[in-house]
Amino acid sequence: MDATLRGVGVSHGLAVGEVRHMGTAVLEPPAKRIGRDDAPREQKRARSAAHAVAADLEARGQLAGGDAQGVLGAQAMMARDPELIADVERRITVGSSAERAVYDAFAVYRALLSGAGRYVAGRVADLDDVRNRIVARLLGVPMPGVPDSDDPFVLIARDLAPADTALLDPTQVLAFVTEEGGPTSHSAILARALGVPAVVALPGAGELAEGTVIAVDGSTGEVTVNPSEAEQAMLARTAGERLTALAAVSGPGATSDGHKVPLLANVGSPADVQAAVEAGAEGVGLFRTEFLFLEDGAAAPSVERQAKVYRQVLEAFPQGRVVVRVLDAGADKPLGFLTPADEPNPALGVRGLRALLDHPEVLRDQLSALARAAAGLPVYLEVMAPMVADRADAAAFAEVCRAVGLRAKCGVMVEIPSAALRARSVLQEVEFLSLGTNDLAQYTFAADRQVGAVSRLQDPWQPALLDLVALAAEAARAEGKGCGVCGEAAADPVLACVLTGLGVTSLSMGASAIPYVREALARHTLAQCERAASAARAADGAGQARSAAHAVLSGE
Repeated sequence: MDATLRGVGVSHGLAVGEVRHMGTAVLEPPAKRIGRDDAPREQKRARSAAHAVAADLEARGQLAGGDAQGVLGAQAMMARDPELIADVERRITVGSSAERAVYDAFAVYRALLSGAGRYVAGRVADLDDVRNRIVARLLGVPMPGVPDSDDPFVLIARDLAPADTALLDPTQVLAFVTEEGGPTSHSAILARALGVPAVVALPGAGELAEGTVIAVDGSTGEVTVNPSEAEQAMLARTAGERLTALAAVSGPGATSDGHKVPLLANVGSPADVQAAVEAGAEGVGLFRTEFLFLEDGAAAPSVERQAKVYRQVLEAFPQGRVVVRVLDAGADKPLGFLTPADEPNPALGVRGLRALLDHPEVLRDQLSALARAAAGLPVYLEVMAPMVADRADAAAFAEVCRAVGLRAKCGVMVEIPSAALRARSVLQEVEFLSLGTNDLAQYTFAADRQVGAVSRLQDPWQPALLDLVALAAEAARAEGKGCGVCGEAAADPVLACVLTGLGVTSLSMGASAIPYVREALARHTLAQCERAASAARAADGAGQARSAAHAVLSGE
């Protein structure tokens, strides 16, 4: 195998350690037939196993907090899906064992998702993981997952399920490398939250032999196989130099010539706030509120419950800016009381703001809870709607904000290309834009963000995506309004400079990325950032765009 492999770096840091492979997936259970009298017992076993797995996933989510809680909550809903359980019970009635019925029922859902692009809670890897956990419980075998080891190691996997990633112990798992996934996959997002170096979409990762020593650079995406002592020493120096450079820069985000670029944090729950404060975040650029609604799944939380949780986040940033995204349900975050269960492709259906406008009482209650939470606090509250397609959507959201008496700036997320193309029209109704580059890339390139085979199209360096960012930023500048980025693109230090050069006015990211972005901005002038942005947009592909921008910023 080549001495150096290259994948997609998705979480900063550098680690050297021995390879350990993820535990094997559950084997396909035998097609054992049962008698009619055994059917009730087998149905009970299947239901009990599914509910036990759901409870375990929810418990893992509560322990992990943040983004992981919402992701694992969605997985728990898969395990309890009434249509899927009904299918399992039907198969048992006609003679299948509980484990075989579960395996076959999930296979139908998986085939729909893989072959026709249908989303069943949005994610193939997540679906497989739920299946494997239920079957393992029924067979009485260990759950697939992270291996045991006496020494710290680098974890290798085809892909990592959220349930495994969420509770990784950073003192045990030095880094991880996957064959599949992309920069916006669940495993990548959770790796950044944990601060674990990670490389995804690395072809041939599974061929690395157990015990092989590798060096993983989560910044560059490079994996060095069997590095020599000299190479390890060089890598250690590089890591030390990076840490020294990070420690030398503090304070608000700004370019070297003083152009201010507020650096904000993405948070998924109050549990994420401490890390954001410690990283020097100037506020919150994306407060995801889904975790509250996924806790139950059967009904929206009360206004009182919401207000209490929102206030915990708002209180952490006195005089700071906190941007709250109202409930973004649908696709990979289905909610039984809100989103349709029978859509052929929920990612292109009634999700985000569309679902809220169909259930205006849920939106009104959430906005009322935010108003109550902010009362008396010196915080700069801003509220934004997800999945806005045009001016009509923006107007509808702004009207509800006014109707409940919310004293906050009202904005929208730009995740659909139409909103970027018509950004100036949208800004006639709201006060700011926030670019969700993860979904914007997914919809621009028709590329599922969880599918490793199309990860090149999910690369935020794609020039077409940068063109859309530039359009939105230019529209905001013309209207005298703000245009931030809260997608994963903001966490890439070099790309953060390019985004600044495109005219983006703030950057929001996972807390662990803030020091890296702050340091990168502090080394370059605004003019350099603008030249790097122009060079990137002039390229024909993501790799060329990245190289062109790097050449400008490094003075090559």
